[in-house]
Amino acid sequence: MHEVLKIEGKHLLKGTVKISGSKNATVALIPAAILADSPVTIWGVPNISDVGYLGELLEVLNVRFKQVADDQLVIDPTNIQNVTLDHAAVTKLRASYYFMGALLGRFKNVSIKMPGGCYLGPRPIDLHLKGFEALGATIEFKQGAYHINAEQLIGAKIYLDIASVGATINIMMASIHALGRTIIENAAKEPEIIDVANMLNKMGAQVRGAGTTVITIDGVDILHGCAHEIIPDRIEAGTFIIMAAAAAEEVTIENIIPQHLESLLSKLEEMGVSIDYSLDKVTIRRAEHLKPVDIKTLSYPGFATDLQQPLTPLLTQAEGKSVISETIYVERFKHCQELQRMGANIDLIPATAMINGPSKLYGDKVIATDLRCGAALVIAGLIAEGITEIHDVYHIDRGYDNIDAKLKSLGANIWRETIE
Repeated sequence: MHEVLKIEGKHLLKGTVKISGSKNATVALIPAAILADSPVTIWGVPNISDVGYLGELLEVLNVRFKQVADDQLVIDPTNIQNVTLDHAAVTKLRASYYFMGALLGRFKNVSIKMPGGCYLGPRPIDLHLKGFEALGATIEFKQGAYHINAEQLIGAKIYLDIASVGATINIMMASIHALGRTIIENAAKEPEIIDVANMLNKMGAQVRGAGTTVITIDGVDILHGCAHEIIPDRIEAGTFIIMAAAAAEEVTIENIIPQHLESLLSKLEEMGVSIDYSLDKVTIRRAEHLKPVDIKTLSYPGFATDLQQPLTPLLTQAEGKSVISETIYVERFKHCQELQRMGANIDLIPATAMINGPSKLYGDKVIATDLRCGAALVIAGLIAEGITEIHDVYHIDRGYDNIDAKLKSLGANIWRETIE
């Protein structure tokens, strides 16, 4: 028995939708909270399965984890125990690697199984490990687990070969209590990094430069609890903006930070989509005639790799050839094979998809091979003729808070069924 998501296409969307807190910030903020010596309250927590997996890992560490309201968590690490993290949740969740930096920072040693998550091609964690070594840790990998130990963590200058979000945040957490100053050069600049740095600073850390290519951390002795509100999810926002561009009479997307989405919004305007801006929301109307565009994914503030998959079904409706060049995860094109089943005309060559439009899409049985592939198939289902049946919906639930209810409120015909 498993659950499928069904969508009957061709229902125009209309209304207002509110974006949840950032998944990519949440999965780092929860591990960061264990660096405190007293409770941390986090607001704006999205209702996604990744949060549940992190909660299971907190329980293993004897950290109290309480949901006090729909989107509010209290994390109390007062009685934390540094035990080996070999729980099944580690392999379900790539972001479990943030416990490496947090536990190493707090206890100077950590043992954890190899992290899992969506398969998007090679996603090595060697930059994280190099950073820990630069701070004075030794690393051993045996029987499928990393064992990372340090007599003392000492501030260092660390240059990242690739501006990796995960490595930037992990090294930042590991260096919070290190002696002296740590400088991370070629740091990633994503908004989620600023959000984590802001919470750490509220806890008493000394982090400067988050959001730029050079982050400086001066080690401190203790961190205390705090209250923190998560930034809105720019990828969920981008997904709903694309949905609206594909299938909306008129939809307003609220609780967003438009400058986090500039690369997407400018491409949609280039395609001919009508966008009205205000401080923390945008209103979108679909265009009858869409122009093709070329996209190249880059680290922030470039076009987000997480949004190229949701954008692909919209590009199938453009009049001409669009090209997506993927520079972050070069194998991130499994959604294209699923869209081809629905009638999309897409040619694939290594790291590139060429989308020839416009194509009429038809509902079919498709598989969400990863989180953002799932989002792409939901968008395709909204514009396809007939009923689209999406399998492996657990991938979608990992990163989208209540996607069915939000779409229903806009007039989509979407429901779940349990099938054998």
